[in-house]
Amino acid sequence: MVLKTLMMMALVAVAQAPSDPHLPPKVVDTVAPTLPAHIQRGVLIMSKTNGWRHIEHIPHSNMVLADIAKQLGRPSFATENAAIFNDDQLAHFSVVVLNSASGDFLTPDQQAAFARFVARGGGVIALHAAGDNSHKAPWYVDTIIGTTFTGHPNGADHIQPARVEIVQPRHPIMAGVKTPWNPSDEWYSFDRNPATRGMTILAQVDEASYRPGETLRMGAVHPVMWINPRTKGRVFYSALGHEPQLYDDPDYRRILTNAVRWAAGR
Repeated sequence: MVLKTLMMMALVAVAQAPSDPHLPPKVVDTVAPTLPAHIQRGVLIMSKTNGWRHIEHIPHSNMVLADIAKQLGRPSFATENAAIFNDDQLAHFSVVVLNSASGDFLTPDQQAAFARFVARGGGVIALHAAGDNSHKAPWYVDTIIGTTFTGHPNGADHIQPARVEIVQPRHPIMAGVKTPWNPSDEWYSFDRNPATRGMTILAQVDEASYRPGETLRMGAVHPVMWINPRTKGRVFYSALGHEPQLYDDPDYRRILTNAVRWAAGR
């Protein structure tokens, strides 16, 4: 009887234990949201997480991204309802920002609509966890990322300042970035240089300026920002973005502003 009581108490304790907000339940969206009236040439901000949820930065970065869109004279719409990835509703947007959207958050039909959006010239800005290894769909990996995330420093070295080197200073996305630039962030590593998959590297991190750990070293070339010139659409990825303070950094805000303008085709 005592054993049975203890087992029941243990089950109740497990049932009542708070879930990890970084790991929300996976949700498949099937009913599209209602768009604001008259939104055209807008910026869609998508922060849906069917993988790790960056609760640290998503609320703040969503606001910063909306403010950037407003600054550029473009309406924005922030949602975590992936059913918005349909041909009719995507036609209202020039740019899709995947703000640490994680996991395979799109159904096959939604991904097909996204692929058509890119194929007809739509812009994509993928940030931080939008490039982690929770994304498995081949089209997404090949088109949006072009490499595979392998990890980042943890423990005391989780967040470190590091020197970002601008590889393509004349590219519009890098315009006005003041160097030396040493932001503090969570530094992603990848299994290969995405340039081997046809990407164009815009910026890299100097591994001598921080402690990546031996298993996460990429060597002399450690890309952190790149574009995909193989698509009709304009696709930009930045591995930076874990820390909410980074979105207030003048250089990073300048990069994001430039990226929205560039992705929209201007």
